[in-house]
Amino acid sequence: MSEFYPFLAAIAGGLFPALAWLWFWRREDSHPEPRRLIALAFFAGMITVGVVIPLQKFVAPFLVSTTAIFTAWSVIEEVMKYVAARIAVLWRHEDDEPIDPVIYMVAVALGFAALENTLFLMSPLAGNTPIETIMTGNLRFVGATLLHVLSSAVVGLALAFSFYKPHKIHAWYVAAGVILASLLHSGFNFLILNAPEESLLQTFAIVWAGVIVVLGGIEFVKRIKPRWRRN
Repeated sequence: MSEFYPFLAAIAGGLFPALAWLWFWRREDSHPEPRRLIALAFFAGMITVGVVIPLQKFVAPFLVSTTAIFTAWSVIEEVMKYVAARIAVLWRHEDDEPIDPVIYMVAVALGFAALENTLFLMSPLAGNTPIETIMTGNLRFVGATLLHVLSSAVVGLALAFSFYKPHKIHAWYVAAGVILASLLHSGFNFLILNAPEESLLQTFAIVWAGVIVVLGGIEFVKRIKPRWRRN
């Protein structure tokens, strides 16, 4: 039975922090979305990992620099997370307030991060145990949860700001949101993966600052009224 402990610990280490974050973000919605749709978005994010990894492996041989790899991989992840949200939940009638796509995008991101972190905790790159992995400086990989939340929330804000606008304008907002999310993701990812251990806290402070800005944006989104109707 003891041989299953590392496996179970990896699942717990990947899943429980993501669920705690999900509880926090869901409370930002004054009219919470149905739990079944939040769970569906979370599960869709987990499935997306299985799509993203083969795509990333496919494009890697064509890229000649680390920066190019980080950028391409970030674009793939942000595009696929948005596609997953669009397929799973964003088309449903429950998505009826500007705040809703933000919550759904974050749920997809947390599902993605939960499985991604679980796979990392089970990988040879980690320590002998999940606790050792965290304590020996590999926290930079677990910190991907913050990156996913931040980048997907940016896409969600783009959807929120264009919620009542015509479809053509809405599409431009979505494209801008995905591009900005990809740039943020690749930039922060590059910093986290390359920063020396003594500078890691400063790097995380930058990510936290981004999350605080997003939370401020959510407060603005809550006050958006239907001045425009989609055509």
